[in-house]
Amino acid sequence: MMGVEPVWDPRNGKVIDLAVLPLDKMNNPRVDITFRTSGCFRDTFPNVAEMLDRAVMMAAALQEPHGQNFLRRNVQREMEELAMQGMSPEEAFREASFRVFSCQPGTYGAGVCKAIDAKAWQTSDDLGEVYVDWGGFAYGQGVYGADKKDNFRRRLKDIKLIVKNEDSREYDLFSSDDFNSYFGGFIAAVKMESGVQPMAYAGDASDPDRVKYRSVQEEVKHIFRSRILNPKWIESMRAHGFKGAGDLSRNVDFAFHWDATSGVIDDWMYQELADRLAFDQAMQDWFKEVNPYALHNIAERLLEAISRDMWDTDPETRQKLEELFLETEGDIEDTTDDPR
Repeated sequence: MMGVEPVWDPRNGKVIDLAVLPLDKMNNPRVDITFRTSGCFRDTFPNVAEMLDRAVMMAAALQEPHGQNFLRRNVQREMEELAMQGMSPEEAFREASFRVFSCQPGTYGAGVCKAIDAKAWQTSDDLGEVYVDWGGFAYGQGVYGADKKDNFRRRLKDIKLIVKNEDSREYDLFSSDDFNSYFGGFIAAVKMESGVQPMAYAGDASDPDRVKYRSVQEEVKHIFRSRILNPKWIESMRAHGFKGAGDLSRNVDFAFHWDATSGVIDDWMYQELADRLAFDQAMQDWFKEVNPYALHNIAERLLEAISRDMWDTDPETRQKLEELFLETEGDIEDTTDDPR
């Protein structure tokens, strides 16, 4: 998208350099890209982070019209502002060209899931702040984890599209809290800085010949209908006893997480989770037998969604969840009381 490609050594398949594609060989203008990499990527591929950083600077330095090179346009605009603050042209170019960000050296994660589970937030902007605090560290040539939160905020303010690609359907956006923490947190952070809900797409490259992109709203509904609410999947989880119950409960958490950052869970989705996992008598009996903590968490999380006005439901449903929450809490206390 920036119009920079790797140069491969034909003898061993290694990347030995980078080359700029001329504009007449591209199907689009050069796009301004910001990367938020994981701590694992940072540690495993520091050379790739440097390569991405170098690609940004190569594209930004090209003498091309701003209408054909948005990266150069944005870098030059910021350089002018930084020059007015007393920076030299070289310093201003370096500062304005940071596009590869991750968490602080030695740390991992995006922090968003921890804030949600700790209930240490009020609005999605609070989660956006967590995302910036945890991820505003720049990486690249001659830079390793420099604290560039203000720079990161400037990048977020101008982002119009967020993309997360996956190359397998063996996992999806509800497979762990990392997906929302990184991807959903990115959405919350951009919305916080720009004031606009950005477009966000999930890429499915499980079949390289049939790559698909869905908006995050479409992808979440796709996962709900194909897996989360699929009776066969729910039954398969029951075969795993305590662990299966815990995973079902955690998927309710993940739905809540996504709604907290991105507002993508509709009322009917919460209702289906309640009907199929919390209110179904057979499921209740199974949860109580193998893992009452999981059922307690489901009721608590759904009640939190109601209390935060994320789920607009009727008073009867709320009352049923409150009764279930208190009932399971009592059951857990009865089984954990010290007999002495």
